[in-house]
Amino acid sequence: MLMKLRFPHPMVLLLVAIAVAAVLTWILPAGAYERVVDAATGRQVVVPGSYAHVDPAPVGLMGTLLAVPLGIVAGADVIVTILFVGGAFALLDGTGALSRLVGGLVGRTRRPYVIVAAVCTAFATLGALENMHEEIIALVPVMLVLSRGLGFGAVTALAMSLGSAVVGAAFGPTNPFAGGLAQKIAELPALADGAIRFGMLIVALAIWIGWTISQTKRDDVRPEVTAPSLDPPTGRDALMLALVIAPFGPYVYGVLALDYGFNELSALFLVAGYAVGLISGMGIRGTTERYLEGMATMLTAALFVGFARSISLVLTEGRIIDTILYGLATPLDDVPGFLAGGLMVPMQALLHIPVVSNSGQAVLTMPILAPLADLLGFSRQVSVIAYQTGGALSDGWIPTNGAMLAMLIAAKVPYGRWLRFAVPGFLLVAIVGFVGMALVY
Repeated sequence: MLMKLRFPHPMVLLLVAIAVAAVLTWILPAGAYERVVDAATGRQVVVPGSYAHVDPAPVGLMGTLLAVPLGIVAGADVIVTILFVGGAFALLDGTGALSRLVGGLVGRTRRPYVIVAAVCTAFATLGALENMHEEIIALVPVMLVLSRGLGFGAVTALAMSLGSAVVGAAFGPTNPFAGGLAQKIAELPALADGAIRFGMLIVALAIWIGWTISQTKRDDVRPEVTAPSLDPPTGRDALMLALVIAPFGPYVYGVLALDYGFNELSALFLVAGYAVGLISGMGIRGTTERYLEGMATMLTAALFVGFARSISLVLTEGRIIDTILYGLATPLDDVPGFLAGGLMVPMQALLHIPVVSNSGQAVLTMPILAPLADLLGFSRQVSVIAYQTGGALSDGWIPTNGAMLAMLIAAKVPYGRWLRFAVPGFLLVAIVGFVGMALVY
């Protein structure tokens, strides 16, 4: 049945989602939880048991239309990052360095599956360390050239990058925006059940790599790309690649130790972009022009992120975000034991459709689900893993994820085609989450 579905353009999907969110503000009762500042995280979290009805605030036609530009404004930090990172990689590509480097890599390997596994591991590591996601948009053209050079297609390119980063971000115990934050809010030590959780990450990644490799021969999405250069890569090519990748080092450290965010990453890539241009011999004027041209190619992808923000903005303005959470979480009170823990996974997956932010969902749900675990007699770690398995892992398929849709557009992969690959793969990976929940129960 899924194979026969023809999904509309990703931008249409997002606009329809915004309209549906507005309609829901007229249908669902308005309600809100009380919120307090959590001392451990410095974030506002909901107070369990405080849900109450509030005055309705349905979003009308003008409010719905305004949500689009307001969503873009709300996502400005992410949008700027996409432009700056994308511009830097596009500038590097314009020097021919990427083509020569990819050509050298492809020409020397006789084991393409080893390359697939290595690239998957690299992206999963970045996902586990700093929740890498939007930054991948800029790398899609490079991944396409690499995948096509290995003899595979665009779905494989996305699986190696997007899919692997999502798996790493979902199960990475150190991810400060997902598992790490959820554990803090659940009042668990930072590396509680560390051996089990690191083991889950390794097994989940192995499953994803196996799934990706098993599907390479079925990857029928093979867009035309510029063939890798036959010229050998030079030392300057390697230096320019190192410079454009270098910002990820201090950024990962900053995320873990200095509370860095997207603005710091943008600033680092601004420097990296100019460094690459100057070393390539473009000069200040030429570098600036090429950098701006590179940013222009990322504009559509950046706007998708803003459109996605508009959905949660409408639901928040209509005062029904908490109502949705209340409606999903309340039935779990009457479900016995481990069954309730298992049902938290689909609950988190459904909630991730309107609440795309991993950190936002952790702040919204963990204050409710962690105490619920106490009442039902199982470890709070179960509720954390359920959040990661149902919520964070859903970044790879939900139709309201603007960054993912932007990657699909860049790779010329229809949304329906990606679902046919990704959903079975993520379901296999989700089994790891259920096993982990059983082990910490």
